[in-house]
Amino acid sequence: MKIKNPLDMHLHLRDEKMLEFVALFSAKDFKAGVIMPNLITPLTNLNDLKAYKQRVLKACKNEDFIPLMTLFFKEYDEKFLENAKNEIFAIKLYPAGITTNSDNGISSFDIQRLKPTLNAMSELNIPLLVHGETNDFVMDREANFAKIYEKLAKNFPKLKIIMEHITTKTLCNLLKDYENLYATITLHHLMITLDDVIGGKMDPHLFCKPIAKRYEDKDALCELAFSGYKKAMFGSDSAPHPIHTKECCGCAAGVFSAPVILPVLAELFEKNSNEENLQKFISDNACKIYNFNFEKEKIINLKKEKWQVPQKYSDVVPFMAGKNLNFKVI
Repeated sequence: MKIKNPLDMHLHLRDEKMLEFVALFSAKDFKAGVIMPNLITPLTNLNDLKAYKQRVLKACKNEDFIPLMTLFFKEYDEKFLENAKNEIFAIKLYPAGITTNSDNGISSFDIQRLKPTLNAMSELNIPLLVHGETNDFVMDREANFAKIYEKLAKNFPKLKIIMEHITTKTLCNLLKDYENLYATITLHHLMITLDDVIGGKMDPHLFCKPIAKRYEDKDALCELAFSGYKKAMFGSDSAPHPIHTKECCGCAAGVFSAPVILPVLAELFEKNSNEENLQKFISDNACKIYNFNFEKEKIINLKKEKWQVPQKYSDVVPFMAGKNLNFKVI
């Protein structure tokens, strides 16, 4: 099986030693990745963003990989955004305190207050990536955010809005209602429900935000992905945490899927769809949405070969740890 220019449209690489360790997993298997800005000190200025990009490139060694950089959303003025446009791929909006390192996120979705920044982004064609959760009951947080997505889509029709790592049937349906709404879908949300996280013994390595939902939600996500639906893109949300921050009280949220993404997706699409739709989901849809035109193609070859996923990589437990997979990147 061959995949051309695989793209990870939502990726956490962290920083310092963790960055140096995890970056190559993505850089080897993907042509490009959208790099999240929620570091311990979120990226809100160009100097910090440029410095982080250089650290990312260094960690990726000589792999053919393009880091697509993002800024952490705040009320930027038009002049700043004009200067930033050529340095950034998008701006990522986090509701305050909703996930890792998001305490400085948005606490109020007052359209009038956000209007100057979002209008400027619309005119400059800078996409808005959104972690869409409210602070309600945990199973309702994403579905309840749908009203905010609708408000944004209606008030800023020229703004490209990406609903990140969607997990609910509600947002799968909403995706089809507004021309300027798009979505990323993770590998783990195509495979797990809340039962897998806490239905038996709690599995902290499957705990993520948004949390996995119900079977009908997983089925809706699978329908979008396996059909190659044109407004849905792959975004891993691969989010590494060291074991001591996962296997503890108050464990960190995040699933580290980077080492197994392509082999597992190949197996899923072989069982449920076809190679053509995998190509759409993993690359072609995003290329059309963002008008990507890569000078040099990156072809990833997978062959049928059984291998076992390690129980851990260094101090990080991967998704599918200890499981036997049928495809391998060669």
